[in-house]
Amino acid sequence: MEKINYDDFKKVEMTIGKILSVEVVEDADKLLKLSVDVGEDEPRQILSGIREYFEDPQVLVGKKVPFATNLAPRTIRGFESNGMIIAVNDKDGAGFSLLETEDFISPGSTLG
Repeated sequence: MEKINYDDFKKVEMTIGKILSVEVVEDADKLLKLSVDVGEDEPRQILSGIREYFEDPQVLVGKKVPFATNLAPRTIRGFESNGMIIAVNDKDGAGFSLLETEDFISPGSTLG
């Protein structure tokens, strides 16, 4: 595993976002288009390859989870993504999980 120094790690901004809406990206088996409140004036559009883990993606609406919010925008399947969801895949293959916060944590709160 490549090591990075603390100053490099501090550059990654991780912010709690509340998922406001979810849309399936047609012709993409893994992609969901999320509208996320990260404490800014307008919600962000974030695409994520987590569709395979949710039979009904609408269960994501209302969840408060961490996002990397200072990544450069990336165009995926014609949609601009402005962040990345922080989630975990079990190293032993047991499954996938979002890292949810307690209800009292506000969108826009930062990790670290």
